[in-house]
Amino acid sequence: MNHTTPSRNIARLKAWAITATVLTSALVVVSTQGQAAPLPRIITESGRHALLVDDKPFLMLGAQVNNSTNYPDMLPLVWPTIHKLHANTVEVPVAWEQLEPTEGHFDFSFVDALVRQARENGVRVVLLWFGSFKNAGPTYTPEWVKGDTNRFPRMKTHDGRTHFVLSPHSRTTLDADKKAFVQLMQHLRDIDQQHTVIMVQPENEVGGGGIARDYSPEATRMFEGAVPTTLVDGLHLHPGTWSQVFGGRAEQAFNAWHTARYVDEIAEAGKRILNLPMYCNAALTNPFQPNGFGGGASGGPDWGVIDVWKVAAPHINLVAPDIYNRNHEAYITYLDDYTRADNPLMVPETGNARDFARFIWPVLGHGGIGFAPFGMDGTSYANFPLGAEKLDEQTLDAFAQPFAFFNPIAADWAREALAHPTWGVAKSEDNADQSMEMGRWKITAQFGLWQMKDRNDPRNKPNPTETQPIGGGVVAQLGPDEFLVAGEAIRLRFTSVENQNWQFLDVQEGTFVDGQWKMKRRWNGDQIDQGLNFIEPVLLKVRLQTYR
Repeated sequence: MNHTTPSRNIARLKAWAITATVLTSALVVVSTQGQAAPLPRIITESGRHALLVDDKPFLMLGAQVNNSTNYPDMLPLVWPTIHKLHANTVEVPVAWEQLEPTEGHFDFSFVDALVRQARENGVRVVLLWFGSFKNAGPTYTPEWVKGDTNRFPRMKTHDGRTHFVLSPHSRTTLDADKKAFVQLMQHLRDIDQQHTVIMVQPENEVGGGGIARDYSPEATRMFEGAVPTTLVDGLHLHPGTWSQVFGGRAEQAFNAWHTARYVDEIAEAGKRILNLPMYCNAALTNPFQPNGFGGGASGGPDWGVIDVWKVAAPHINLVAPDIYNRNHEAYITYLDDYTRADNPLMVPETGNARDFARFIWPVLGHGGIGFAPFGMDGTSYANFPLGAEKLDEQTLDAFAQPFAFFNPIAADWAREALAHPTWGVAKSEDNADQSMEMGRWKITAQFGLWQMKDRNDPRNKPNPTETQPIGGGVVAQLGPDEFLVAGEAIRLRFTSVENQNWQFLDVQEGTFVDGQWKMKRRWNGDQIDQGLNFIEPVLLKVRLQTYR
């Protein structure tokens, strides 16, 4: 036994006390710094939605990189474009083939580099899992999956030929994909307690890819059988076979059910590890055709089978349209289809050509939680005609201008959009006026006008923006007579629905600082006589009044 004197014991106790205090302080710092941030999540209030990041509403001003920009050596070509855009989120694929190149052996080097560099560059990440399905095909699966069609069977065509798409009915393929995805989510849980990654997309544009369903004998036997009770009850339909219940949409509904169940099982397994929001993106059919199969990836969450997906995939927080149709009417129709009380609107992919940038305004007007052009990096790849011929400065600026405007107030806009009705517009091909009634006020959007003059003023000459595919605006109704208004290359007029005399009581240009409105100046006189004219984006708080 070691004997010590009382004075030495006292000195030792003092030293221990000092050491304990230092250690306790250090542990508090470590605990505070290392404590996991609140999980991102999606909330719904009164049919409106918000993505919460760090427990605050978050508007995703996103940019998706090209498909093969998913290697560490490519990342230096990503960040300059993200910064030019003023994006706050980058969407990046992680491929099954790179994560599990040899069965059972996993490589997380790219995930580590991506999360670290995104954090260093001050942006959030949406991870895109390119597993069994990438644009319906298996091109991002490992070679040991691609090369073994017996173990990992493909769909069959009508005449019995092997199709290129993996069958959603294969238990072996599903289990292998799910195992890899679980490994990804476990690793993400371990390295990303700050939740730099805010959302995950399991699979990519799933579906049949050119055929309506799998025509293998086993799939055909299931198709000729009864529709699962869960789906019949969930859609409030009468029982029967797929053809009896869904008629001409039967094959698309059948493939949607089984594909959604496949993806949902993968999502559920991942969420048990790390419960991040998860969504599935859709390759879209013509929005104006009947609800049958045609053009898109049959079985994916296309607009005609959203209801099927909602029943089949309860662990998918939202289904989202990938919109590459630059026609105004088509774009707005897609937004209408995916804006639902049970489905937050997000556009995770849209064309990166200049004329697509205007659609951020109606996306926000539909209460959208995110918007992201595709192909935003410095690798020089261009997916024209879906997007731009070249990602030049003019093209980048078209997206950067609204992104730069919304970035500092993204949380504020997301908060107001959750609490209040919104409406947004983009310029159409015919330059026509667009109107909406919000309470006792009618708001009319006009494009291609000089700030001081009406379109029919004989002194006019054509405005340079009249023939350009630019312009849009968004409105949030804060109260019966109070609005937040923003836009670019647009005029917004207010009138009384009841045709009463009315006036602007107050039009303030300003912004939000620490969540509170801060006025920069008041608009009056010329700035309001012809309506509210926006050249570059600004934010206005508007109060109106009727009078006798």
